[in-house]
Amino acid sequence: MATYSSNNARANFIGSLWMVLAMATFAVEDMFLKAASQTLPVGQVLIIFGIAGTIIFALITKYNNKKLYSPEVTSKPMRFRVIFETVGRLFYILALALTPLSSATAILQATPIVVVAGAALIFKEKVGWRRWAAIFIGLLGVLIVLQPGTDSFSILSILAVIGMLGLAGRDLASRAAPSSLSSSILGFYGFLCVIVSGALFSLWDGKSFIFPDLITSLYLLGAVSFGVIAYTSLMKAMRTGEVSAVTPFRYTRLLFGVSIGILLFNEKLSLAMIVGCALIVLSGLFIMWRGKKVAV
Repeated sequence: MATYSSNNARANFIGSLWMVLAMATFAVEDMFLKAASQTLPVGQVLIIFGIAGTIIFALITKYNNKKLYSPEVTSKPMRFRVIFETVGRLFYILALALTPLSSATAILQATPIVVVAGAALIFKEKVGWRRWAAIFIGLLGVLIVLQPGTDSFSILSILAVIGMLGLAGRDLASRAAPSSLSSSILGFYGFLCVIVSGALFSLWDGKSFIFPDLITSLYLLGAVSFGVIAYTSLMKAMRTGEVSAVTPFRYTRLLFGVSIGILLFNEKLSLAMIVGCALIVLSGLFIMWRGKKVAV
């Protein structure tokens, strides 16, 4: 028993390190995408980012001797996943381009809270009144970050909310996706959705293609490189330790994202932002803790 407990603790520790690495590199990916979108149209950024990611995950899938297409790819959950991924990616990148990185990152942290609510409503998972109360408190934190009805409110902040809802829908659809589909295949089709969202937005935006200069090309290269590292680290984290042990470390992304926003983009933290972030993180951690306790 002692040996099992020791091995379990070691796996959870390693898994938590993978999760922190994933969140740090996701934040750096966001930074590069935001920087690239300052000189290139958002649609073009999405298309280039999507093409590079698609190629990389295609190579990974082929290296693992997996087929890129199987009948499961067109299953109902995967069709929903494509829709939500396209919406989530597009609107979150728009939020990164047009709003402060710190506020977009803060709103994104509500994704696990919305996933729990969706699991209760869609998959009929049991969620007691305590977790429902925490869900509403977390959503209240999002409202505090948005500050509707005040001079600080920006309608562009709704972009991050739509992006967060899209990514939460993607996660719910991923839960229902066939287990035979590997993470690299999901990554491949996820980045295909990025290309689609970029193409659709480019048609609507109507901006001409701009050949990226050296600096912008390096930004895009950085976004793709860190994005692949982040996705791989996330998969490592979820498959190394217990989900309940490593998932809380997702919230370290908020620390990294806010720090980058302050240090590199001269963003300011208001009291409302701090309070809202605290409510989102605390409610999310409580939901995870309560879920583990109920399961036991």
